[in-house]
Amino acid sequence: MDVDFNVTNLSFVEALYAEFLENPASVDPTWRAYFEEREPTRAPGLGPERIHKSIFHGGSSAVPVVRPARPSRPISEHVPNQEHLALLRGLGFFAGFADEELSFISSLTQLLQVPADAYLVRQDQFGDGVYFVHDGVARVERGGEWVANLGPGEVIGGMSFAPSQRRSADVIAHTDLSLLKLGPEDLDTLLDQNAGFSRRLFEITANRLRTTSMIQQRVGQLVRLFRVRGHVMADLDPLGTAPEAHPELELEYHGLSDGDLEQVVYLGDRKLEAHTLRSVVEIMRNTYCKHIGVQFMHIEDVEVQEWLQGRMESTQNTCSLSREEQVRILTKLTEAELFERFIHAKYLGAKRFSLEGAESLIPLLDIAIEEAAERGVQKVFLGMAHRGRLNVLANIMGKQPYQIFTEFEDATPEKYIGKGDVKYHVGYSSMREGASGHSIHLSLCFNPSHLAFITPVVQGRSRATQDRLEDDRRDQVMGVVIHGDAAFAGQGVIQESLNLSELDGYRSGGTLHIVVNNQVGFTTNPADSRSCRYATDVAKMLQVPVFHVNGEHPDAVAQVIKLAMEFRARWGRDVVIDMYCYRRHGHNEGDEPRYTQPEMYQRVDRQATVRENFVKNMVSLGVVTEEDAESIAVACKSALETDLAVARGNGKASEATVPSQIRNLWAEMKGGPESTEGAYETAVDREVLVGLIGQLTQVPEASLNRKLKRLLERRSQMGSEGTPLDWWAGEALAFASLLIEGTRVRLSGQDSQRGTFSHRHAVLHDQTTGGEHCVYEGLAKGQGLFDVWNSPLSEAAVLGFEFGYSLEWPDGLVIWEAQFGDFANGAQVIIDQFITTSEDKWSRLSGLVMLLPHGFEGQGPEHSSARLERFLSLAGEDNIRVANLTTPAQIFHALRRQVRSSQRKPLVVMTPKSLLRHPKAVSPIEAFSEGSFQKVIPDASGVDPKAAPFVVLCSGKVYYDLSEVRESDPEKQNIPLVRLEQIHPFPAEELQAVLADYPDGTEVRWVQEEPANMGAWRFIRDRFEGDSFERVELVRVSRPESASPATGSGSSHKLEQARLLAAALDDGQ
Repeated sequence: MDVDFNVTNLSFVEALYAEFLENPASVDPTWRAYFEEREPTRAPGLGPERIHKSIFHGGSSAVPVVRPARPSRPISEHVPNQEHLALLRGLGFFAGFADEELSFISSLTQLLQVPADAYLVRQDQFGDGVYFVHDGVARVERGGEWVANLGPGEVIGGMSFAPSQRRSADVIAHTDLSLLKLGPEDLDTLLDQNAGFSRRLFEITANRLRTTSMIQQRVGQLVRLFRVRGHVMADLDPLGTAPEAHPELELEYHGLSDGDLEQVVYLGDRKLEAHTLRSVVEIMRNTYCKHIGVQFMHIEDVEVQEWLQGRMESTQNTCSLSREEQVRILTKLTEAELFERFIHAKYLGAKRFSLEGAESLIPLLDIAIEEAAERGVQKVFLGMAHRGRLNVLANIMGKQPYQIFTEFEDATPEKYIGKGDVKYHVGYSSMREGASGHSIHLSLCFNPSHLAFITPVVQGRSRATQDRLEDDRRDQVMGVVIHGDAAFAGQGVIQESLNLSELDGYRSGGTLHIVVNNQVGFTTNPADSRSCRYATDVAKMLQVPVFHVNGEHPDAVAQVIKLAMEFRARWGRDVVIDMYCYRRHGHNEGDEPRYTQPEMYQRVDRQATVRENFVKNMVSLGVVTEEDAESIAVACKSALETDLAVARGNGKASEATVPSQIRNLWAEMKGGPESTEGAYETAVDREVLVGLIGQLTQVPEASLNRKLKRLLERRSQMGSEGTPLDWWAGEALAFASLLIEGTRVRLSGQDSQRGTFSHRHAVLHDQTTGGEHCVYEGLAKGQGLFDVWNSPLSEAAVLGFEFGYSLEWPDGLVIWEAQFGDFANGAQVIIDQFITTSEDKWSRLSGLVMLLPHGFEGQGPEHSSARLERFLSLAGEDNIRVANLTTPAQIFHALRRQVRSSQRKPLVVMTPKSLLRHPKAVSPIEAFSEGSFQKVIPDASGVDPKAAPFVVLCSGKVYYDLSEVRESDPEKQNIPLVRLEQIHPFPAEELQAVLADYPDGTEVRWVQEEPANMGAWRFIRDRFEGDSFERVELVRVSRPESASPATGSGSSHKLEQARLLAAALDDGQ
């Protein structure tokens, strides 16, 4: 029988046990069996033992103190104690007792004074009487856990007072105590002679247990619900929307009333002072329902919950700010407000996406960076959209205002034709000296208008820098992302990015997410833009707190950011701050918000600024005077006027903050046209390659899958005795050769460890233990690090992460691989707005590689095409390299080129599927040890150019299909097959050199598997226009134009492919 003893059932079980001791047959058989188990030395069914014990401690072998009985005396023979008599009359326990009875009792009592924290009763000791509390509070504990608080009028020891009974709990003076004590002998006398006392003692003790337990349980429920629901009653809206009441936070919901408010209860932390219910409610409301609301009870880890509770409830969610800190907050608010007003006055109507209404963001970031520097963070990456970006650049990043004003002047149009970006998208980097003397590097990432997509880029840059610093604790670099409320709730990349935060391959020690919640998305109200209460509700997928704060209260903002930074430092997790604010103007300064939000903007028009309210509060508290606040404003205005004069050519610029980009990482790298690439070497010594193959195929001491073991054995023969190398070898040798040269290699994507088509097997799995073995580890002493990560089933965030990673590791090989090539369309924003345009818009280089499985093999519309045409439509000014390769040696040289060349360009590779195991898709080892990357591969069949009826120009897997048909038909063996391996930058010179041997007027057939409106056709056609290729005639052979890339029927695919190949090689005879 399982029994849960607690304050609720204690009195019941004790009474039942007493009945058992008197007459075992009088209790329920189940209970009788339980009690008998507790007394194995007594035969079942016999009468009670002579020594009465508590059921809670009856098993102890200690010997009780036995005092000899003494004869009782008549009441009249006792001399009353007048002092004690007066005290007894003031105790509720003795209400209704006759004067003669009280006089008698007063003669038996002792008056005790017990200091705070002293033990009055110890658990398991034998009873020594009862105590009546006259003044103070005592705390009851059992096994170190709180049970109850006892105050004036309460009885202590009423259930185990005799020397034969063991105390069931500790009783400790919580405050200084004044008590009246009845010793065991006097208590025996009283119990013998006064039946009313006996009844009262039992009633009071039983009622106290029941009442205390009931109230405490209800208070416990109330406290928990304040922690869970308190945020819904928090005063968060600076525009004055009243918070809603919640029935679960009302006393009546829990069976409590105003009459219970003075009841002494316990809050939950033994270190806290005893509380009345009134003070508990006040603490809960102050902590969770003022200007800060917190969601944290979804966190499953009790330790984290209790850590947060302790930090918040011990301070009632406030922080003590020194005068210096308050003045700094005021200064930052002043800078933020006046910066916006100044631009508004000087550049009326110009878009700036004002921070007005959300100025508290600036002191929030200021405190965050100071806290980070104090905790040893060396670098902070920030990402944000356009709202408030100029303000952050000026007042946080250290960009000189005259530089921003110069951008508003926009006086050099010729400088930026066809390139650059708007001023509220550009990034900036600087070194900042913290108030504590610690230096910290800040980098605000360049950001497109696609709002939330900067989030994974910040995560990737943070992780890459941590890896470079060997910051395994991930506490020297942190990411900060500033979001809008509509984007945080609406953009799926937010969920994808949050999901990355706790994965081994992507975690970066916790990103600080700040939602600038101006309560409207352009013109859309929250009720129309999300199906949940908060814009941040998606963040509850993580085991992290979400802090909601009223941005109108900078002191509350300061508390939240300090606690958030402490949480990140302690737990290494993301943390979310939802700062409620408003938008003083429309979406931009030329927009009229009153069309769609008239009621909101009536309140906005009446609203004083954050700074004005903060100044008023500080003046009332005597922290500053009106003159102090005005002097800060005057200095700020003067500095802005000076900067404006510089921007307009009427002054000399002050020494600007050095915009450090940590350029030493990129010192040897360059962008620009491919014609400026310069020489590079990608070939590797043959002996080294053979040795690497041996190491990569060495079977570890593990129980491997039998198929895999045979595969490794076959691969070990490659490169020796003329055995050619397949696609696995081309890729593997590229990785391995770079690693032994000290290059870091990082590869991530869906199923990248094994490879979608089971060709890679970078990580081997023990079939018995599940242990893992990476084949790229231990190749050479001092080799580069190799990371291969299976990503979650998402594209946008992972690709954005890897792009960010590549920005901070220009000397490494960073690769993202799609499960199938067309899956990249889930990350189109990253491709469009970052990868293909970052050099042109922001002068930021990247060597990121994208591996996209591509090829028409009857697998249907979604698994055939990597949408080559999309990348080519984005190709221009040599911004990216796009390749569709045909040999293992080509992938080897292409990947090594990404590192060995000093020119950094993203590389997009249409990688094969069937060619991974195609017997003809192989290369001799000499192509690795002596060759280099070929942008165009001429026909190698020995066809006489002058006898060729036409030239077939193709790319990728279709080459092997064409070659097979050509080889099978003697009449077609005079048709040359030329392969275009690199499509962009278009290798015009190399292709012209190949075609130079063919007569003028030769027909060049561009053959592609894709439909006419897809693939490379239109890109190729445009490149053939003009003088460069006027001597040849370009025609297309492809599938007909189609809305869908490929058929879903395998039979139809074979038919289409046969017709395509026949048309491609048809010489008209």
